[in-house]
Parts: sequence; structure tokens; C-alpha cells
Amino acid sequence: MQERRIHQLFEVSVLLKGAHAAVECAGGIALAVTGNGWIRRVVAQATQNELLEDKQDFVANHMLGWAQGFSIHAQHFYAWYLLSHGAVKLALVVGLLMRKLWAYPTAIVVLGLFIIYQIYRYTQTHGLGLLLLTALDVVVVALTWHEYKLMRRHLPVD
Repeated sequence: MQERRIHQLFEVSVLLKGAHAAVECAGGIALAVTGNGWIRRVVAQATQNELLEDKQDFVANHMLGWAQGFSIHAQHFYAWYLLSHGAVKLALVVGLLMRKLWAYPTAIVVLGLFIIYQIYRYTQTHGLGLLLLTALDVVVVALTWHEYKLMRRHLPVD
């Protein structure tokens, strides 16, 4: 594959990570400013019609059960987790798009840690979304490593 195409793929994958990070930040902020009772009411309203049609609806019952068991402590944890996770990734995305040399190894290490955690979480939850996110992270790490090698090769020697 031509270097230009690899670089374009790198930029697209970094932009996707940036978009995901922005959604995480927005979700974290929304959780931080939203009342726990409001979340329960919204889920109850969203599942009401499904449960009227079928009291055994798997998805609706699980969503309702999740909302009823969603504690204020869990809400604060998820708000903090999403906001911090998203902010770290946004900072790395900005650094990578600005071609800052420090951002490349930092992104590789941070995304590597996220990959390890996501694989661990997958063993607990078996969530398909975690596999997709991990696959994207692996691609971004590989492309970041490739870009980093190119940048170091073209640095002026003192």
C-alpha cells in the first residue's frame, strides 16, 4: 500500500477515535449533570410500550432492571470514567493530528492499556461493542507506530 494511503488511513482512524472520544466526553458530562431519578423515568417511559405488548420482552426488562439498579455511585463513576477517558483520547488525537512527536508513543501506550482493559471487560461481558472498539484501537496503534517510525526517520539529526 502506498505511504500516502497509509497516512490517509491513519488520519481517518485518528479522527474516528476523536469522534468517539467526543461522544464519551458528552456522555460523561450528561451523566454528571443528569439526576439519577430522571434516568430511571426516561428508561421506564422508553420501555413502557414494549412491556405493554410483551411483559417478557428481554431487552425492555433488562433496560428497566439496569435503570432501577443504577445507583448514584455508579452514575458518578461512569460520568468520571467517560469524561476522563474521552479527555485523554481527545488530547492524544489533537497531538497526533498536530504531528507532535510526544503524542505517538504516548498514544501507543495509552491505547495499548485501553486494549488490555477492553479485552478483560470482554471476558466479563462478552459485549460485541468492546470487540469492535478493540479492533479499531489495534488498527490505530499499528498505524500510529507506522507514522511514528516515518516521523523519526525524517527528523533532522543534530
